[in-house]
Amino acid sequence: MLSLPSQHIPLRRLVVVLLALAMSAGTAAAQTLAPAPEAATGRIAKTHGTAQRFMVAAANPLAATAGRDILRAGGSAADAAIAIQLVLNLVEPQSSGIGGGAFLVHWDEAARKVTTLDGRETAPAAAKPDRFIGSDGKPMRFVDAVVGGRSVGVPGTLQLLEAAHKRWGRLPWAQVIEPAIKLAEDGFPISPRLNGLLSGEKSLTKDARAAAYFYEPDGKPKAVGTILRNPAFATTLRAIAGHGAQVFYAGPLAQDIIATVTGHATNPGDMTTGDLAAYKVEEREPVCGAYRVWRICGMGPPSSGAVAVQQMLGILETQPLARMGPGAEAAHWFAEAGRLAFADRNLYLADPAFIGIPLPGLIDRDYIRSRADLVSPEKSMGRAKAGEPPNKRAQLLAPSEGIENGTSHISVVDADGNAISMTTTIEDGFGARLMTAGGFLLNNELTDFSFLPEEGGKPVANRVEPGKRPRSSMAPTLVFDAFGRLYAVVGSPGGSQIIGFVAKTLVALLDWKMDPQNAVDLGNLGSRNGPTELEKGTEAEAWKAALEAKGHEVRLLEMTSGIQAIVKTPEGFVGGADGRREGVAIGD
Repeated sequence: MLSLPSQHIPLRRLVVVLLALAMSAGTAAAQTLAPAPEAATGRIAKTHGTAQRFMVAAANPLAATAGRDILRAGGSAADAAIAIQLVLNLVEPQSSGIGGGAFLVHWDEAARKVTTLDGRETAPAAAKPDRFIGSDGKPMRFVDAVVGGRSVGVPGTLQLLEAAHKRWGRLPWAQVIEPAIKLAEDGFPISPRLNGLLSGEKSLTKDARAAAYFYEPDGKPKAVGTILRNPAFATTLRAIAGHGAQVFYAGPLAQDIIATVTGHATNPGDMTTGDLAAYKVEEREPVCGAYRVWRICGMGPPSSGAVAVQQMLGILETQPLARMGPGAEAAHWFAEAGRLAFADRNLYLADPAFIGIPLPGLIDRDYIRSRADLVSPEKSMGRAKAGEPPNKRAQLLAPSEGIENGTSHISVVDADGNAISMTTTIEDGFGARLMTAGGFLLNNELTDFSFLPEEGGKPVANRVEPGKRPRSSMAPTLVFDAFGRLYAVVGSPGGSQIIGFVAKTLVALLDWKMDPQNAVDLGNLGSRNGPTELEKGTEAEAWKAALEAKGHEVRLLEMTSGIQAIVKTPEGFVGGADGRREGVAIGD
């Protein structure tokens, strides 16, 4: 838990206070001046949301409305986030739910404290490092590892929601669950996005419960507009509303989860009721650092998100990005910063309970600036090597990459100024493709571990181990001004691309003074220490030739972020919900 000062401003920052004030005061005007990017194929044209008292931003209008209604009833940011998450379990089941995990970053306005909660899934006690090595001694194909019980980690989302409610909730627990119960019973129309994802899904129909829920008897996905009801999930939620999260981790619900995981015909898992009963949410120390006049706070390991975002921003801080503006020159620096950050991420970051992480060294400003010195303005480095951060332990480790896909993000600021940035996931789209009798899908989070436990005779930090939490890239983020006042709430889904999505949005908001909607819709870009990636169908495509002239290997990709951003202004709040998804930013 981190406390921010209410009045004292460090002397080293006094020189930038007036500049910060000017930035803050000018934000509302700047938001109307920055041009919106051209709409990409598949993106929904949106205008920013505005509010005076409170605001929510979420990936589906029904979920955002549930959160807004909870705030209207006098609820806190935590109450609203709970309501949003449980509705997302219904309307965006491919991305998140109580069968998965989440990271939450909370701002307490009165106490002036940032607290981060880790609800990441854990590996069962029976898990071994060779979990995803096939009978031929080679890593399993991703799809073969995902589908079935082998990939399911012990879920943490529901316990995280309950922990947040106990600390910061204002309305009764049952009241914040009620919107999801009503929606599960009454039903909701299948959206074009959900229908499209079901149409492209190959494995979900093999699970009898999921097939009956999402598909017609002929195997076709239920049509857009079909009312989808989930009485099983309503029953689950009523039990949780009456007895708390404990009913998920013990008793009939827990037994059904275990039966679903271990009963898969071809790829069973080894989770036990003991694994569920042993699960605990962890409070972690926030990872915070300066970026120009701002202070950026996020989630520490086992998430790599905040560390990598801080490293990228520290490298970018050496350049006059405001003068550059969006374009090939800024994209060059952005990609090179990503290469350096991912090189460190892939070597050093994993569950801190299992490995010594040189965390202070990785975000040390002098270390980051030494990394920035490796960037040539004229030529791409191609592939970066991990650095030697201060306080690095003598460990023989091998680097590993990671995959994450099915995720969502929630941003909330309540009427008292409390805020939540929460990124929540079941990993791949539709998780392990297993639906429980309780009406929710289970995660495939264990495939976020490295499939290879060692490389070149060296252990991989993110290898599978019993009780371990897989490394994540989720980066729920809070931004504060030079006086320690909350300025922005940001985050995104998108797997390991989350890091670039969030860094891009922060640069667009803080350096380029973009309206939040324009910032989230700006073409995505970056590098995960491989090719430079530019988003198809956006203004970023135009930067390809100039980047190739600097030696970049450029790939044009579909980059479906789902960024949710809320910015505080003198008039209230301005929000942006990613046009690549169905969400909205709304409030009063």
